[in-house]
Amino acid sequence: MDFTPLLAQVRANHARTRDLLGHRSLVLCLASRAQISLLVGSSDHILGAATTELEGLALVGAHQPDLLIVSDRLEAGCGIALVLAVRSQYPRTRILLLISQERRRSHIQGAIDAGCHGILLEAHLGLGGGIAAIRSVCAGGVFIDHALDPQMRHSGSDPLERPLQSLSTRELEVLARLVRGESNAEIAGQLYVSIDTVKTHIRNVLMKLPARDRTHAAVVGLRLGLVDWPTP
Repeated sequence: MDFTPLLAQVRANHARTRDLLGHRSLVLCLASRAQISLLVGSSDHILGAATTELEGLALVGAHQPDLLIVSDRLEAGCGIALVLAVRSQYPRTRILLLISQERRRSHIQGAIDAGCHGILLEAHLGLGGGIAAIRSVCAGGVFIDHALDPQMRHSGSDPLERPLQSLSTRELEVLARLVRGESNAEIAGQLYVSIDTVKTHIRNVLMKLPARDRTHAAVVGLRLGLVDWPTP
């Protein structure tokens, strides 16, 4: 592929990524040393970078960053295992996982089960996908690469998986806004209801799906086709 026509877009996306990250702290754990070198220019707040699972976990423990960007393949260890460890030990850290191949269904399912906040194909990182993923993940939402849609639709442990109860129209609206990464205050403002009412709707959504938290609810909603995929 001749990448030359896309160079201007990549440069613009690089600048937008830098703006999106702002003052958020960041740790990288990637197999590709070239990728690390390129991403270092995206933020002045990258606190550490590693190429192995154990080094990545140590860096997250030392810095407890706002965001961890990790690849499924690492020089040593496994990116999915790192996601599980970070979600368990440092739940405040948001996680964006880069998948090397869209057909790696077991890795995608592992990331979903681990509660990963964003899943993006590595090939889409510099072509706008990275911007959409970082925006959603940093805003508290979930991002699943559109190219993974067929995998997501069939990734549940039970092909007949359904909500325990049907969601109301308002609950579906709230769920759709969770997928877009909106805060409770933003949802309340858009729907002209109180924040307490939004919290009640979210509790009902978690109970009916059922889901562990709002991130898991967004993933389940996408997987079951209850809400539309957010516009990139």
